[in-house]
Amino acid sequence: MIKLNRQAYLNKVLGCWMGKNIGGTLGAPFEWKRQINNVSFYTHDIDGNPLPNDDLDIQLLWLIALEEQGIHVNSRRLAEYWMLFVTPYWAEYGIAKTNMKSGLVPPYSGSYQNPYKHSCGAFIRSEIWACIAPGHPETAVRYALEDAVIDHGDGEGMYAELFCAALESAAFVIQDVRKLIEIGLSYIPGDCAVARAVRDMVACYDAGKTWEEAREYLLTHYRGHYARHAGISEEERAKGFADGPLGWDAPSNIGIVVIGLLYGEGDFGRSLCVAVNCGEDTDCTAGTIGSIYGIMHGIEGIPKEWIRPIGRSIRTACLNLGELGHYGNQLPADVEELTERTYRIARQVIAAKRLPVEFTENESTRPEEVPLESLMASDRGRLIYERAKGPVYEFDFYEVAVDCGAEGPIIRSGENKRVTLTITNLYKFPEMLTVRCLCGSDASVEPAGAAKVFVHHVVSEPASVTFELRMDLPKPVNRFVFELTAEGRSLVMLVPLVLLGGDRFSSNLQESVMQASGTNR
Repeated sequence: MIKLNRQAYLNKVLGCWMGKNIGGTLGAPFEWKRQINNVSFYTHDIDGNPLPNDDLDIQLLWLIALEEQGIHVNSRRLAEYWMLFVTPYWAEYGIAKTNMKSGLVPPYSGSYQNPYKHSCGAFIRSEIWACIAPGHPETAVRYALEDAVIDHGDGEGMYAELFCAALESAAFVIQDVRKLIEIGLSYIPGDCAVARAVRDMVACYDAGKTWEEAREYLLTHYRGHYARHAGISEEERAKGFADGPLGWDAPSNIGIVVIGLLYGEGDFGRSLCVAVNCGEDTDCTAGTIGSIYGIMHGIEGIPKEWIRPIGRSIRTACLNLGELGHYGNQLPADVEELTERTYRIARQVIAAKRLPVEFTENESTRPEEVPLESLMASDRGRLIYERAKGPVYEFDFYEVAVDCGAEGPIIRSGENKRVTLTITNLYKFPEMLTVRCLCGSDASVEPAGAAKVFVHHVVSEPASVTFELRMDLPKPVNRFVFELTAEGRSLVMLVPLVLLGGDRFSSNLQESVMQASGTNR
Protein backbone atom coordinates (compact mmCIF):
# COMPACT_ATOMS: atom_id res chain seq x y z
CA MET A 1 0.00 0.00 0.00
CA ILE A 2 1.36 3.41 -0.99
CA LYS A 3 0.57 6.01 1.65
CA LEU A 4 0.42 9.59 0.42
CA ASN A 5 0.22 12.46 2.83
CA ARG A 6 -2.85 14.40 1.73
CA GLN A 7 -1.23 17.83 1.98
CA ALA A 8 1.91 16.63 0.23
CA TYR A 9 -0.26 15.27 -2.58
CA LEU A 10 -2.12 18.58 -2.88
CA ASN A 11 1.19 20.44 -3.02
CA LYS A 12 2.38 18.15 -5.82
CA VAL A 13 -0.81 18.61 -7.84
CA LEU A 14 -0.62 22.37 -7.33
CA GLY A 15 3.01 22.23 -8.45
CA CYS A 16 1.93 20.26 -11.51
CA TRP A 17 -0.62 22.83 -12.66
CA MET A 18 1.61 25.76 -11.78
CA GLY A 19 4.53 24.24 -13.65
CA LYS A 20 2.27 23.66 -16.65
CA ASN A 21 1.26 27.32 -16.76
CA ILE A 22 4.84 28.50 -16.32
CA GLY A 23 6.26 26.29 -19.04
CA GLY A 24 3.46 27.07 -21.44
CA THR A 25 3.86 30.81 -20.90
CA LEU A 26 7.65 30.67 -21.25
CA GLY A 27 7.57 28.67 -24.47
CA ALA A 28 4.56 30.19 -26.23
CA PRO A 29 6.41 33.02 -28.05
CA PHE A 30 8.73 30.47 -29.70
CA GLU A 31 6.20 27.75 -30.54
CA TRP A 32 7.18 25.65 -33.57
CA LYS A 33 10.12 27.84 -34.60
CA ARG A 34 12.86 25.53 -35.83
CA GLN A 35 15.86 27.29 -34.38
CA ILE A 36 18.08 27.36 -31.34
CA ASN A 37 16.75 29.98 -28.93
CA ASN A 38 18.51 31.93 -26.20
CA VAL A 39 15.99 32.05 -23.37
CA SER A 40 16.71 32.37 -19.66
CA PHE A 41 13.39 33.83 -18.43
CA TYR A 42 10.09 35.15 -19.75
CA THR A 43 10.71 37.20 -22.88
CA HIS A 44 7.43 39.05 -23.38
CA ASP A 45 5.36 41.58 -21.48
CA ILE A 46 3.42 39.85 -18.73
CA ASP A 47 0.34 41.37 -17.08
CA GLY A 48 0.28 39.14 -14.02
CA ASN A 49 -1.50 36.31 -15.83
CA PRO A 50 -0.33 33.24 -17.76
CA LEU A 51 -0.76 33.12 -21.50
CA PRO A 52 -3.79 31.17 -22.76
CA ASN A 53 -2.79 27.52 -22.75
CA ASP A 54 -4.52 24.97 -24.98
CA ASP A 55 -2.26 22.32 -23.41
CA LEU A 56 -4.25 22.80 -20.21
CA ASP A 57 -7.66 23.51 -21.76
CA ILE A 58 -8.64 19.97 -22.71
CA GLN A 59 -7.56 18.70 -19.30
CA LEU A 60 -10.04 21.14 -17.76
CA LEU A 61 -12.66 19.66 -20.05
CA TRP A 62 -11.73 16.12 -18.97
CA LEU A 63 -12.09 17.20 -15.35
CA ILE A 64 -15.63 18.40 -16.07
CA ALA A 65 -16.40 15.16 -17.93
CA LEU A 66 -15.23 13.15 -14.91
CA GLU A 67 -17.36 15.29 -12.60
CA GLU A 68 -20.48 15.02 -14.77
CA GLN A 69 -20.22 11.47 -16.12
CA GLY A 70 -18.36 9.73 -13.32
CA ILE A 71 -14.91 8.22 -13.26
CA HIS A 72 -15.65 5.33 -15.66
CA VAL A 73 -15.32 7.46 -18.78
CA ASN A 74 -14.16 5.93 -22.05
CA SER A 75 -12.98 7.32 -25.36
CA ARG A 76 -16.48 7.63 -26.79
CA ARG A 77 -17.78 9.63 -23.83
CA LEU A 78 -14.75 11.89 -23.95
CA ALA A 79 -15.23 12.25 -27.70
CA GLU A 80 -18.73 13.63 -27.14
CA TYR A 81 -17.25 16.35 -24.93
CA TRP A 82 -14.63 16.95 -27.59
CA MET A 83 -17.26 17.52 -30.26
CA LEU A 84 -19.31 19.83 -28.06
CA PHE A 85 -16.64 21.93 -26.39
CA VAL A 86 -13.31 21.86 -28.30
CA THR A 87 -13.57 24.66 -30.84
CA PRO A 88 -10.45 24.60 -33.10
CA TYR A 89 -10.14 22.58 -36.28
CA TRP A 90 -6.35 22.75 -36.50
CA ALA A 91 -4.28 19.64 -37.32
CA GLU A 92 -5.30 16.48 -35.41
CA TYR A 93 -8.06 18.33 -33.55
CA GLY A 94 -9.86 19.09 -36.81
CA ILE A 95 -9.23 15.75 -38.49
CA ALA A 96 -10.64 13.91 -35.48
CA LYS A 97 -13.74 16.10 -35.46
CA THR A 98 -14.25 15.63 -39.20
CA ASN A 99 -13.92 11.86 -38.82
CA MET A 100 -16.36 11.81 -35.91
CA LYS A 101 -18.88 13.82 -37.93
CA SER A 102 -18.69 11.03 -40.50
CA GLY A 103 -19.61 8.52 -37.79
CA LEU A 104 -16.18 7.14 -36.95
CA VAL A 105 -15.53 6.49 -33.28
CA PRO A 106 -12.17 6.38 -31.48
CA PRO A 107 -9.60 5.10 -32.28
CA TYR A 108 -10.59 5.36 -35.96
CA SER A 109 -11.44 9.04 -35.44
CA GLY A 110 -7.77 9.58 -34.64
CA SER A 111 -6.11 7.16 -37.05
CA TYR A 112 -8.07 7.45 -40.30
CA GLN A 113 -6.48 9.74 -42.92
CA ASN A 114 -4.63 11.55 -40.13
CA PRO A 115 -0.94 12.39 -40.70
CA TYR A 116 -1.02 14.30 -37.40
CA LYS A 117 -1.62 11.16 -35.35
CA HIS A 118 2.15 11.25 -34.77
CA SER A 119 2.07 14.81 -33.43
CA CYS A 120 2.06 16.41 -29.98
CA GLY A 121 -1.59 17.04 -29.16
CA ALA A 122 -2.02 14.08 -26.78
CA PHE A 123 1.01 14.03 -24.49
CA ILE A 124 0.41 17.65 -23.56
CA ARG A 125 -2.80 16.65 -21.76
CA SER A 126 -1.53 13.64 -19.80
CA GLU A 127 -1.22 15.26 -16.38
CA ILE A 128 -4.87 14.98 -15.37
CA TRP A 129 -4.67 11.18 -15.59
CA ALA A 130 -1.50 11.04 -13.52
CA CYS A 131 -2.97 13.31 -10.87
CA ILE A 132 -6.13 11.22 -10.42
CA ALA A 133 -4.08 8.00 -10.26
CA PRO A 134 -1.03 9.05 -8.22
CA GLY A 135 1.51 6.28 -7.75
CA HIS A 136 -0.42 3.87 -9.97
CA PRO A 137 0.89 4.31 -13.54
CA GLU A 138 -1.16 1.50 -15.04
CA THR A 139 -4.42 3.23 -14.17
CA ALA A 140 -3.11 6.57 -15.43
CA VAL A 141 -2.07 4.92 -18.69
CA ARG A 142 -5.46 3.26 -19.16
CA TYR A 143 -7.16 6.64 -18.83
CA ALA A 144 -4.56 8.26 -21.09
CA LEU A 145 -5.23 5.74 -23.84
CA GLU A 146 -8.96 6.55 -23.84
CA ASP A 147 -7.95 10.19 -24.27
CA ALA A 148 -5.17 9.83 -26.84
CA VAL A 149 -7.01 7.64 -29.34
CA ILE A 150 -9.64 10.33 -29.98
CA ASP A 151 -7.31 12.34 -32.20
CA HIS A 152 -4.14 10.20 -32.42
CA GLY A 153 -5.52 6.70 -32.90
CA ASP A 154 -2.70 4.20 -33.02
CA GLY A 155 0.00 6.78 -33.78
CA GLU A 156 3.20 7.87 -32.08
CA GLY A 157 1.22 10.67 -30.44
CA MET A 158 -0.68 8.01 -28.50
CA TYR A 159 2.56 6.35 -27.33
CA ALA A 160 3.83 9.77 -26.25
CA GLU A 161 0.83 10.31 -23.96
CA LEU A 162 1.12 6.84 -22.43
CA PHE A 163 4.82 7.46 -21.73
CA CYS A 164 4.12 10.81 -20.06
CA ALA A 165 1.12 9.60 -18.04
CA ALA A 166 3.11 6.69 -16.59
CA LEU A 167 6.12 8.86 -15.80
CA GLU A 168 4.00 11.56 -14.18
CA SER A 169 1.97 9.14 -12.08
CA ALA A 170 5.16 7.53 -10.79
CA ALA A 171 6.62 10.98 -10.06
CA PHE A 172 4.28 11.21 -7.07
CA VAL A 173 6.39 8.58 -5.34
CA ILE A 174 9.73 8.54 -7.24
CA GLN A 175 12.08 11.51 -7.64
CA ASP A 176 14.81 9.89 -9.73
CA VAL A 177 14.46 11.10 -13.34
CA ARG A 178 16.24 8.07 -14.77
CA LYS A 179 13.89 5.69 -12.96
CA LEU A 180 10.88 7.71 -14.10
CA ILE A 181 12.01 7.44 -17.72
CA GLU A 182 12.33 3.67 -17.39
CA ILE A 183 8.84 3.45 -15.91
CA GLY A 184 7.42 5.46 -18.79
CA LEU A 185 9.21 3.32 -21.37
CA SER A 186 7.84 0.12 -19.86
CA TYR A 187 4.32 1.05 -20.99
CA ILE A 188 5.06 1.55 -24.71
CA PRO A 189 6.54 -0.70 -27.41
CA GLY A 190 10.33 -0.72 -27.33
CA ASP A 191 10.54 -0.30 -31.10
CA CYS A 192 8.21 2.69 -31.45
CA ALA A 193 9.84 5.96 -32.47
CA VAL A 194 9.01 7.67 -29.16
CA ALA A 195 10.84 4.96 -27.21
CA ARG A 196 13.83 5.04 -29.55
CA ALA A 197 14.09 8.83 -29.32
CA VAL A 198 13.97 8.69 -25.51
CA ARG A 199 16.68 6.04 -25.30
CA ASP A 200 18.86 7.92 -27.78
CA MET A 201 18.66 11.11 -25.73
CA VAL A 202 19.60 9.21 -22.57
CA ALA A 203 22.57 7.75 -24.48
CA CYS A 204 23.62 11.22 -25.65
CA TYR A 205 23.56 12.50 -22.07
CA ASP A 206 25.52 9.49 -20.80
CA ALA A 207 28.09 9.96 -23.57
CA GLY A 208 28.81 13.50 -22.35
CA LYS A 209 27.33 15.28 -25.36
CA THR A 210 26.04 18.83 -24.87
CA TRP A 211 22.33 19.49 -25.09
CA GLU A 212 22.97 21.19 -28.44
CA GLU A 213 24.62 18.02 -29.75
CA ALA A 214 21.80 15.88 -28.41
CA ARG A 215 19.26 18.13 -30.11
CA GLU A 216 21.12 17.93 -33.42
CA TYR A 217 21.14 14.13 -33.23
CA LEU A 218 17.42 14.21 -32.45
CA LEU A 219 16.53 16.38 -35.44
CA THR A 220 18.82 14.40 -37.70
CA HIS A 221 17.01 11.15 -36.93
CA TYR A 222 13.49 12.04 -35.73
CA ARG A 223 12.43 15.39 -37.17
CA GLY A 224 9.10 16.10 -38.75
CA HIS A 225 8.39 18.91 -41.16
CA TYR A 226 8.95 22.40 -39.84
CA ALA A 227 5.90 24.61 -39.34
CA ARG A 228 5.79 27.09 -42.21
CA HIS A 229 3.83 29.65 -40.20
CA ALA A 230 6.58 29.72 -37.56
CA GLY A 231 9.62 29.46 -39.79
CA ILE A 232 13.09 27.97 -39.78
CA SER A 233 16.45 29.65 -39.23
CA GLU A 234 19.02 29.73 -42.01
CA GLU A 235 21.39 27.71 -39.81
CA GLU A 236 18.82 24.93 -39.50
CA ARG A 237 18.10 25.03 -43.21
CA ALA A 238 21.80 24.70 -43.95
CA LYS A 239 21.93 21.56 -41.79
CA GLY A 240 19.24 19.99 -43.97
CA PHE A 241 16.53 20.32 -41.34
CA ALA A 242 13.97 21.92 -43.68
CA ASP A 243 12.43 18.61 -44.69
CA GLY A 244 10.62 15.87 -42.80
CA PRO A 245 7.19 14.21 -42.90
CA LEU A 246 4.17 16.32 -42.04
CA GLY A 247 2.94 15.75 -38.49
CA TRP A 248 5.85 13.53 -37.39
CA ASP A 249 6.39 15.57 -34.22
CA ALA A 250 5.86 13.48 -31.08
CA PRO A 251 9.17 11.52 -31.16
CA SER A 252 11.35 14.63 -31.45
CA ASN A 253 9.40 16.65 -28.90
CA ILE A 254 9.32 13.85 -26.33
CA GLY A 255 13.06 13.65 -26.96
CA ILE A 256 13.29 17.35 -26.09
CA VAL A 257 11.34 16.76 -22.88
CA VAL A 258 13.95 14.16 -21.93
CA ILE A 259 16.76 16.57 -22.86
CA GLY A 260 15.27 19.20 -20.55
CA LEU A 261 14.84 16.75 -17.68
CA LEU A 262 18.37 15.37 -17.96
CA TYR A 263 20.38 18.45 -18.87
CA GLY A 264 18.42 20.63 -16.45
CA GLU A 265 20.01 18.50 -13.71
CA GLY A 266 17.30 19.21 -11.16
CA ASP A 267 17.11 22.98 -11.65
CA PHE A 268 13.60 24.15 -12.51
CA GLY A 269 14.49 27.20 -14.61
CA ARG A 270 17.36 25.53 -16.44
CA SER A 271 15.22 22.49 -17.30
CA LEU A 272 12.51 24.62 -18.90
CA CYS A 273 14.92 26.92 -20.68
CA VAL A 274 16.96 24.10 -22.18
CA ALA A 275 13.74 22.69 -23.66
CA VAL A 276 12.62 26.05 -25.04
CA ASN A 277 16.08 26.68 -26.46
CA CYS A 278 15.80 23.43 -28.44
CA GLY A 279 12.95 24.97 -30.44
CA GLU A 280 10.08 22.96 -31.98
CA ASP A 281 6.86 22.73 -29.88
CA THR A 282 8.29 24.87 -27.11
CA ASP A 283 5.18 25.58 -25.03
CA CYS A 284 4.36 21.87 -24.96
CA THR A 285 7.83 20.63 -24.05
CA ALA A 286 8.39 23.28 -21.37
CA GLY A 287 4.87 22.85 -20.02
CA THR A 288 5.34 19.09 -19.70
CA ILE A 289 8.68 19.49 -17.95
CA GLY A 290 7.20 22.10 -15.62
CA SER A 291 4.38 19.78 -14.63
CA ILE A 292 6.73 16.82 -14.07
CA TYR A 293 8.99 18.97 -11.91
CA GLY A 294 5.98 20.26 -9.98
CA ILE A 295 4.80 16.71 -9.24
CA MET A 296 8.27 15.62 -8.15
CA HIS A 297 9.03 18.59 -5.91
CA GLY A 298 5.68 20.17 -5.08
CA ILE A 299 4.72 23.82 -5.29
CA GLU A 300 7.47 24.66 -2.79
CA GLY A 301 10.08 23.42 -5.26
CA ILE A 302 9.12 25.97 -7.91
CA PRO A 303 11.06 29.23 -7.42
CA LYS A 304 8.78 32.13 -6.58
CA GLU A 305 10.37 34.34 -9.23
CA TRP A 306 8.78 32.08 -11.85
CA ILE A 307 5.35 32.20 -10.19
CA ARG A 308 5.11 35.87 -9.33
CA PRO A 309 4.96 37.32 -12.89
CA ILE A 310 2.05 35.14 -14.07
CA GLY A 311 0.04 34.58 -10.88
CA ARG A 312 -2.19 31.57 -10.38
CA SER A 313 -5.13 32.19 -12.68
CA ILE A 314 -6.12 30.02 -15.64
CA ARG A 315 -6.69 31.38 -19.13
CA THR A 316 -8.25 29.27 -21.87
CA ALA A 317 -7.66 29.23 -25.61
CA CYS A 318 -9.84 26.64 -27.34
CA LEU A 319 -12.97 25.85 -25.30
CA ASN A 320 -16.62 26.72 -25.95
CA LEU A 321 -17.11 28.99 -22.95
CA GLY A 322 -20.68 29.84 -23.85
CA GLU A 323 -21.81 26.28 -23.14
CA LEU A 324 -19.54 25.63 -20.15
CA GLY A 325 -21.86 27.28 -17.68
CA HIS A 326 -22.36 31.03 -17.80
CA TYR A 327 -19.45 32.00 -20.06
CA GLY A 328 -17.23 29.31 -18.69
CA ASN A 329 -17.90 29.36 -14.97
CA GLN A 330 -17.76 25.57 -14.85
CA LEU A 331 -14.03 25.93 -15.39
CA PRO A 332 -11.72 26.32 -12.40
CA ALA A 333 -10.74 29.95 -11.94
CA ASP A 334 -7.20 29.25 -10.74
CA VAL A 335 -4.73 26.45 -10.06
CA GLU A 336 -5.87 26.17 -6.43
CA GLU A 337 -9.45 25.37 -7.44
CA LEU A 338 -8.17 23.02 -10.14
CA THR A 339 -6.07 21.24 -7.51
CA GLU A 340 -8.96 20.79 -5.10
CA ARG A 341 -11.28 19.44 -7.78
CA THR A 342 -8.57 17.09 -9.04
CA TYR A 343 -8.18 15.74 -5.51
CA ARG A 344 -11.90 15.01 -5.24
CA ILE A 345 -11.78 12.94 -8.43
CA ALA A 346 -8.59 11.16 -7.31
CA ARG A 347 -10.31 10.01 -4.13
CA GLN A 348 -13.13 8.53 -6.20
CA VAL A 349 -10.75 6.77 -8.59
CA ILE A 350 -8.68 5.26 -5.77
CA ALA A 351 -11.81 4.00 -3.98
CA ALA A 352 -13.74 2.72 -7.00
CA LYS A 353 -10.78 0.98 -8.62
CA ARG A 354 -9.42 -0.26 -5.29
CA LEU A 355 -5.96 1.08 -5.99
CA PRO A 356 -3.25 0.31 -3.42
CA VAL A 357 -2.98 4.02 -2.61
CA GLU A 358 -4.14 5.72 0.56
CA PHE A 359 -4.31 9.39 1.54
CA THR A 360 -3.26 9.95 5.13
CA GLU A 361 -2.64 12.84 7.45
CA ASN A 362 0.65 11.21 8.47
CA GLU A 363 4.07 11.69 6.96
CA SER A 364 4.19 10.32 3.41
CA THR A 365 6.14 7.21 2.54
CA ARG A 366 9.56 8.28 1.35
CA PRO A 367 9.91 7.98 -2.44
CA GLU A 368 12.77 5.48 -2.31
CA GLU A 369 10.65 3.12 -0.21
CA VAL A 370 8.31 2.44 -3.14
CA PRO A 371 9.78 -0.50 -5.12
CA LEU A 372 10.55 0.43 -8.72
CA GLU A 373 9.20 -2.91 -9.94
CA SER A 374 5.75 -2.16 -8.57
CA LEU A 375 5.51 0.89 -10.85
CA MET A 376 6.76 -0.75 -14.05
CA ALA A 377 4.26 -2.13 -16.55
CA SER A 378 2.91 -5.56 -15.71
CA ASP A 379 2.19 -8.14 -18.42
CA ARG A 380 -1.31 -6.67 -18.71
CA GLY A 381 0.00 -3.13 -18.63
CA ARG A 382 2.33 -3.72 -21.56
CA LEU A 383 -0.64 -4.55 -23.76
CA ILE A 384 -2.76 -1.49 -23.00
CA TYR A 385 -1.82 0.13 -26.31
CA GLU A 386 -3.26 -2.86 -28.20
CA ARG A 387 -6.66 -1.30 -27.53
CA ALA A 388 -5.76 1.45 -30.02
CA LYS A 389 -6.23 -0.89 -33.00
CA GLY A 390 -10.01 -0.55 -33.08
CA PRO A 391 -13.05 0.42 -30.98
CA VAL A 392 -13.62 -1.50 -27.76
CA TYR A 393 -17.14 -1.70 -26.35
CA GLU A 394 -17.65 -2.50 -22.66
CA PHE A 395 -20.73 -4.28 -21.35
CA ASP A 396 -21.62 -5.58 -17.89
CA PHE A 397 -20.07 -9.01 -18.38
CA TYR A 398 -18.19 -8.80 -21.67
CA GLU A 399 -15.87 -6.60 -23.68
CA VAL A 400 -16.03 -6.60 -27.49
CA ALA A 401 -13.16 -5.27 -29.61
CA VAL A 402 -13.69 -4.48 -33.30
CA ASP A 403 -10.85 -4.90 -35.81
CA CYS A 404 -11.35 -3.69 -39.39
CA GLY A 405 -7.91 -4.75 -40.55
CA ALA A 406 -4.94 -2.76 -41.81
CA GLU A 407 -6.97 -0.54 -44.15
CA GLY A 408 -9.23 0.62 -41.34
CA PRO A 409 -12.93 1.54 -41.46
CA ILE A 410 -13.54 1.57 -45.21
CA ILE A 411 -15.34 -0.75 -47.63
CA ARG A 412 -14.81 -0.81 -51.40
CA SER A 413 -17.18 -1.73 -54.21
CA GLY A 414 -17.34 -5.45 -54.88
CA GLU A 415 -14.61 -6.32 -52.36
CA ASN A 416 -15.05 -8.37 -49.23
CA LYS A 417 -14.40 -6.49 -46.00
CA ARG A 418 -13.20 -8.63 -43.11
CA VAL A 419 -14.29 -7.48 -39.67
CA THR A 420 -13.23 -9.41 -36.59
CA LEU A 421 -14.90 -9.22 -33.19
CA THR A 422 -12.80 -10.30 -30.21
CA ILE A 423 -14.90 -11.08 -27.14
CA THR A 424 -13.46 -11.07 -23.64
CA ASN A 425 -15.43 -12.56 -20.76
CA LEU A 426 -15.14 -10.29 -17.72
CA TYR A 427 -16.96 -12.65 -15.37
CA LYS A 428 -16.65 -16.20 -14.05
CA PHE A 429 -19.18 -18.14 -16.15
CA PRO A 430 -18.49 -19.49 -19.67
CA GLU A 431 -21.13 -18.84 -22.31
CA MET A 432 -22.11 -19.69 -25.88
CA LEU A 433 -22.91 -16.42 -27.64
CA THR A 434 -24.81 -15.93 -30.87
CA VAL A 435 -23.42 -13.12 -33.03
CA ARG A 436 -25.42 -11.61 -35.89
CA CYS A 437 -24.52 -8.81 -38.27
CA LEU A 438 -27.52 -6.57 -38.94
CA CYS A 439 -27.34 -4.59 -42.18
CA GLY A 440 -29.45 -3.17 -44.99
CA SER A 441 -30.50 -4.96 -48.16
CA ASP A 442 -27.64 -3.37 -50.11
CA ALA A 443 -25.04 -5.42 -48.18
CA SER A 444 -24.33 -9.12 -47.90
CA VAL A 445 -22.75 -10.87 -44.93
CA GLU A 446 -20.97 -14.18 -44.44
CA PRO A 447 -21.82 -16.16 -42.40
CA ALA A 448 -25.26 -15.21 -43.68
CA GLY A 449 -27.23 -16.23 -40.62
CA ALA A 450 -25.32 -16.04 -37.37
CA ALA A 451 -22.10 -17.25 -35.85
CA LYS A 452 -21.83 -19.17 -32.62
CA VAL A 453 -18.83 -18.48 -30.42
CA PHE A 454 -17.90 -20.13 -27.12
CA VAL A 455 -16.43 -17.63 -24.65
CA HIS A 456 -14.51 -19.09 -21.72
CA HIS A 457 -14.54 -17.49 -18.28
CA VAL A 458 -12.48 -14.51 -17.16
CA VAL A 459 -9.09 -16.18 -16.74
CA SER A 460 -9.09 -17.66 -20.27
CA GLU A 461 -8.12 -16.25 -23.64
CA PRO A 462 -10.67 -14.14 -25.55
CA ALA A 463 -12.70 -15.66 -28.39
CA SER A 464 -12.92 -14.22 -31.91
CA VAL A 465 -15.38 -14.36 -34.79
CA THR A 466 -14.87 -12.91 -38.29
CA PHE A 467 -17.50 -11.66 -40.75
CA GLU A 468 -17.10 -10.90 -44.46
CA LEU A 469 -19.11 -7.83 -45.51
CA ARG A 470 -19.72 -6.97 -49.17
CA MET A 471 -21.39 -4.05 -50.94
CA ASP A 472 -21.61 -3.47 -54.67
CA LEU A 473 -22.19 0.28 -54.34
CA PRO A 474 -21.16 1.54 -50.90
CA LYS A 475 -22.59 4.84 -49.78
CA PRO A 476 -20.29 7.52 -48.33
CA VAL A 477 -21.27 6.31 -44.84
CA ASN A 478 -22.41 2.71 -44.27
CA ARG A 479 -23.76 1.53 -40.93
CA PHE A 480 -23.85 -1.98 -39.48
CA VAL A 481 -24.74 -3.41 -36.06
CA PHE A 482 -23.49 -6.61 -34.48
CA GLU A 483 -25.95 -8.22 -32.08
CA LEU A 484 -24.58 -10.56 -29.40
CA THR A 485 -27.04 -12.65 -27.39
CA ALA A 486 -26.99 -15.69 -25.11
CA GLU A 487 -29.71 -18.36 -25.11
CA GLY A 488 -31.79 -18.30 -21.92
CA ARG A 489 -30.53 -14.89 -20.82
CA SER A 490 -31.95 -11.42 -21.35
CA LEU A 491 -28.47 -10.25 -22.32
CA VAL A 492 -28.35 -8.27 -25.59
CA MET A 493 -25.19 -6.46 -26.64
CA LEU A 494 -25.23 -4.15 -29.66
CA VAL A 495 -21.94 -3.14 -31.27
CA PRO A 496 -22.18 -0.43 -33.96
CA LEU A 497 -19.84 -0.24 -36.94
CA VAL A 498 -19.41 2.55 -39.48
CA LEU A 499 -17.55 1.88 -42.72
CA LEU A 500 -16.82 4.70 -45.14
CA GLY A 501 -17.11 4.13 -48.87
CA GLY A 502 -13.47 3.69 -49.83
CA ASP A 503 -13.99 4.27 -53.58
CA ARG A 504 -14.40 7.96 -52.83
CA PHE A 505 -10.87 8.40 -51.51
CA SER A 506 -8.19 8.68 -54.16
CA SER A 507 -5.15 8.59 -51.90
CA ASN A 508 -4.02 7.07 -48.67
CA LEU A 509 -2.43 10.03 -46.93
CA GLN A 510 -1.74 8.04 -43.79
CA GLU A 511 0.33 5.43 -45.66
CA SER A 512 2.34 8.05 -47.51
CA VAL A 513 3.23 9.77 -44.25
CA MET A 514 4.39 6.53 -42.70
CA GLN A 515 6.58 5.82 -45.73
CA ALA A 516 8.07 9.31 -45.58
CA SER A 517 8.76 9.01 -41.86
CA GLY A 518 11.14 6.15 -42.55
CA THR A 519 13.57 8.51 -44.28
CA ASN A 520 14.54 10.20 -41.00
CA ARG A 521 14.92 7.18 -38.78
